[in-house]
Amino acid sequence: MINEIKVFVPAHITGFFEIIPNNNPYLKGSKGAGITLDDGVITHTKISDGTGNINIYTNNKKEVLNTISLKTIEIIKKKYNLNLSSYDITINHESKLPISAGFGTSAGFALGISFTLPVLLGINITYKQAGEIAHLAEISQSSGLGDVISEIYGGCVIRLKEGAPSYGVIDKIPITRPIYVITKTIGLLETSEIIENPLHQKRINKSGSILLKRILTNPHITNFIKLSRIFANDTQLINSELQEILEILDEESIGSSMAMLGNTAFALSYTPDTSIEKTNITKINTTGIKYLQK
Repeated sequence: MINEIKVFVPAHITGFFEIIPNNNPYLKGSKGAGITLDDGVITHTKISDGTGNINIYTNNKKEVLNTISLKTIEIIKKKYNLNLSSYDITINHESKLPISAGFGTSAGFALGISFTLPVLLGINITYKQAGEIAHLAEISQSSGLGDVISEIYGGCVIRLKEGAPSYGVIDKIPITRPIYVITKTIGLLETSEIIENPLHQKRINKSGSILLKRILTNPHITNFIKLSRIFANDTQLINSELQEILEILDEESIGSSMAMLGNTAFALSYTPDTSIEKTNITKINTTGIKYLQK
């Protein structure tokens, strides 16, 4: 039996979205559009004979409050009726991206576990089945609505139908040349505080439903960033500091907007050049989730 495995999950920035509620967590989610990044989360999971110890780390630091990881393990145990008391499990998530800043890191953590732990336990599982586990964990924590399915497949993803990967429907905008993604994070934003707020929900859904139709009439990356900025303005989530950064990025790139949901500015560009200091610069990922060799 394999005793350790690594997987890479690309980060995901949502440009615009519409919240679709449902009492069934498999069917709850969002429609909209976003991009995945060549930066993301690498999850290294190890399993050995033991006494039921589960240790979770982020960037090699012990995590006691990583609720999304613990919830994902709980869902796996329940789904497959597992008793893990005879194993020791060590999970380390590696990421240079900030958490709660609009990069879909919670989905990355959940997917990192759902794509590694079942395999190490000898469970045969498909991509969509692993994605369902991560989606359920995300919904239960109100930490995301559409990151999971986007991160599995990669690219500039249009989410046409909400829900877990077995129920959701996606399409993609072709990426025909390398496109850089320049991001600047100025603070954190708790996703649950936005998606569970009725006023924010109303603004989000009114704008998101219109923009989804508009991206389908002109599915191009330049239209994606243009519509993302309209959404950010419509939802009134941009603060004055972020607005100043966006205005500079607009002059230097194809266009810019606010990552949904995070206090992060992002711009798309054909070059990695920017005058903004302390940015993170990567490219749009087109491969989605992938296992890594040791």
